[in-house]
Amino acid sequence: MPAGHRRGWLEAVELRQLRYVVAVAEHRHFRRAAQALGMTQPSLSRQVAAVERELGTALFDRTARGVVLTAAGEVYAGHARQVLEQVEAGATEARRAARGQTGSVRLGFVGEALIELLPSLLARFRSAHPGVGLECRELSTAQSGAALLAGDIDLVISRGAPAGDGAERLTAVPVAQDHLIAVCHRGHPFARLPAVTPDQLRGQALIATPAADEPAAVRVLAPLLSAASGVTQARDVHTVIGLAACGLGVGLLPSSARRLVRPETVMVEVDPPVRLPDLTMAFRTADGSPPLAAFLAVTMAHCPGTARRLARLVPRVSGRDGRGLPR
Repeated sequence: MPAGHRRGWLEAVELRQLRYVVAVAEHRHFRRAAQALGMTQPSLSRQVAAVERELGTALFDRTARGVVLTAAGEVYAGHARQVLEQVEAGATEARRAARGQTGSVRLGFVGEALIELLPSLLARFRSAHPGVGLECRELSTAQSGAALLAGDIDLVISRGAPAGDGAERLTAVPVAQDHLIAVCHRGHPFARLPAVTPDQLRGQALIATPAADEPAAVRVLAPLLSAASGVTQARDVHTVIGLAACGLGVGLLPSSARRLVRPETVMVEVDPPVRLPDLTMAFRTADGSPPLAAFLAVTMAHCPGTARRLARLVPRVSGRDGRGLPR
């Protein structure tokens, strides 16, 4: 068949006509096929005849007892089934994509989010959306805002909201609260106390995250750090605890780090409490991708304190249930 004729034929044959041919091939009878399709037999016969005219060959041998596929009909019906299956598969995938059940979410996070929040949140999301890929990358709070604005990631969990140029294009919602605790070696005098005061921490050798990585947290800790006898910088909570275990000073940690105690260390409360900047989830306000909306919907169910604010700030999420599916 010439290429021009083939293009014309492809334009002339409609999906419904492919369904008609497949139905007749399966039932091997025009009347039974018409009944299955919910149409009249004469109408079905005319549609199949139209396809045969376009092809220039018969697809069926008509007999008194029904129809039999010709050699051309066998080939055509097989390809018609494949086309219909592909169209249906495409429609299914399109619906899944619209519901946020396919695609991917790129998440940046501070290491502290792995202590309590992320293990349960990500497990819940993966259970509800097994078809959505999760790309996770550990980033400091300072790095996460820039990566989010650059489009390198889809959302971040940081210590405090991302700040700086372009931050007005982001939506940030607190997802967990923490207060300050201290960690020290078992041989340190603080290890025998039920709690220490901020004044007692002044003059100590302290271990804390660098200001360049976690500016919001370090601003809260600035009065303690400025009065320390020395400050050792550590980018990760595990490193803070490890250095305290080595006797290099008193580590400053979020209260969630109580889960990470080591045999050589003791966690000590700070009283009166010093509240740290909240763990905050942030994303580009204009990002309307279904996978992100699905993740936010799961967050709303997992972190109830976020539900009202996320529903108000991101209306596209409020119409979804806790699995990120339309209600």
